[in-house]
Amino acid sequence: MIKTLIPQITGHRAMIATEHDLSAAAGMRIFNRGGNAIDAAVAATFVEGIVNPHMFTIGGETPMLVYAEKAGRVVAVNGNMQAPARATIAAYRERGLDAIPDQGLLAAGVPAAFDALVSVLSHFGTMRLAEVAEPALELCEAGFPLHPGLIGYDAAQVKGGPAVNSHIGPLCMNAERFLSEWPTSAALWLPDRKIGAAGTLIKNPAMANFFRRLFDAESSASGRGREAALAAARDRFYRGDIAREIGAWSERHDGLLRADDLAEFATRFEEPVSVRYRGYTVYKCGPWCQGPAFLQHLRLLEGVDLRAMAHNSAEYIHLVTETSKLAFADREAYYGDPEFTKVPMKELLAPAYAAMRRGLVDPRRASLELRPGDPIAMRPLGSLPPGMRPWGAGTVHVDAADRDGNLIAITASGGWLQSSPVVDTLGFPLGSRMQTFYLDERHPNALMPRKRPRTTLTPSIAARDGAPFIAFGTMGGDQQDQWTLQFFLNLADFGMEIQEAIEAPKFSSRHFPSTFAPHDAAPGVLKIEERIDSQVRAELASRGHRVEVGPAYSEGYLVAAAIDRERGVLVGGADPRGHLTGIFPARAIGW
Repeated sequence: MIKTLIPQITGHRAMIATEHDLSAAAGMRIFNRGGNAIDAAVAATFVEGIVNPHMFTIGGETPMLVYAEKAGRVVAVNGNMQAPARATIAAYRERGLDAIPDQGLLAAGVPAAFDALVSVLSHFGTMRLAEVAEPALELCEAGFPLHPGLIGYDAAQVKGGPAVNSHIGPLCMNAERFLSEWPTSAALWLPDRKIGAAGTLIKNPAMANFFRRLFDAESSASGRGREAALAAARDRFYRGDIAREIGAWSERHDGLLRADDLAEFATRFEEPVSVRYRGYTVYKCGPWCQGPAFLQHLRLLEGVDLRAMAHNSAEYIHLVTETSKLAFADREAYYGDPEFTKVPMKELLAPAYAAMRRGLVDPRRASLELRPGDPIAMRPLGSLPPGMRPWGAGTVHVDAADRDGNLIAITASGGWLQSSPVVDTLGFPLGSRMQTFYLDERHPNALMPRKRPRTTLTPSIAARDGAPFIAFGTMGGDQQDQWTLQFFLNLADFGMEIQEAIEAPKFSSRHFPSTFAPHDAAPGVLKIEERIDSQVRAELASRGHRVEVGPAYSEGYLVAAAIDRERGVLVGGADPRGHLTGIFPARAIGW
């Protein structure tokens, strides 16, 4: 019996899963040339930054989790951006702003993606930058074909309602602004001042020159070894002419980012946060991202027999939704850059705290309140942190695995084409992640110079019986750790295969404040795919959930790469939702 729209992919030497055919092909090319999973994933991510620029460019961020078999441990890579030294709350208030804009150079911090990618390549990869970025350079020089997700929908279609996720901001939604306000973006994306049809080749000579400059820096230092050569390329970006061009571009457009901010930046390798759950260990990055909320959610669910509930029954969806509200309320109350904010991570993940919080769930009624706890005083209900209002784009993911046991999960985002003008000499825009900061000194995610904002980007690696075996993730902002949690529960509690777990009907809560400015929330709103039985939806509504029914394949855009150690094979999966909703053509390739 066929259970999925697309087949699960199996290989035994290499596995790559990405959000575009060309990035998956680039990763497999690197595998075929002798690279490992880290080499392949870095290559694929560079390509993602070209073919899915409405989701990610090299001006953005790349948080990662890496399991290197030789090292025998999981490493969290803090590939998050950092606020400029001039980025103070006072600087924005002097401009009459009560929130950081979600577009333009005032939202730009240090672009972290390149440093993070080069750092993992240096520490865990085997190849040179010129080798792993060669596919990206080829696409810049020869062109890549526009796909429907990048082209988007015209205004008439969006107003009419059929365009799923039209908010992501592809070319049709931004052409007028490009032509009237951002001429460098228009020059790149609107040849002859119009949007090309699907399949039209887009070339990016400025970005091709950007890559060649980095290759030149690497080549000039090649005599000192691979790592020194990679460091030379990195230095040209963050301390050389490229940094000066970024700083000058920002200053020209009233941004706060300068070249000295790039010179001070460095990717951090950290210990991941983890919890055990029914024989599995799940690893996430620290509280500078929302990842630990996934782990808090597992703690809340581990005291319940989910197998006794029917999958996607009203009881199951109600419980998962209500416990997600508790986990994400704590995210709002406590998470931030731990270099600047004291985050009680140990206490938040304590089983006793979860057991106490679990008692707040009413099995018959949906909560419409935002209810953080107090893990220090061990009280089930705490207070909203100062500065939080009770109520008031896009990402890609790359996973890779290889026969040597290496795993990597990269959640790449930012530097979106719709959020900032293209830097004329570099061929990509800068990021706008600064918008996620609060302009209130009392908030745990308050803006401070050199601080990294709390991000939604949240890669995952899980181990089974102590051995890391799967890397997975998705796009989706605040929904990422809701969709990935359901995927994981499908594996761990319901025994599904990877592709089946990816495609299974999903849902998500919009209950808590959005990470992105203006941080609005929709109390009680539960988005649910229409494939979930209508009687289940009606029962959820009767319990007080504000049910909003979406298209059959619209919740979750997962990819995964796994190692089946018992059978000696690699397994991969990609979500058909990306294609079906017209966002991107996700793909898994194995060998």
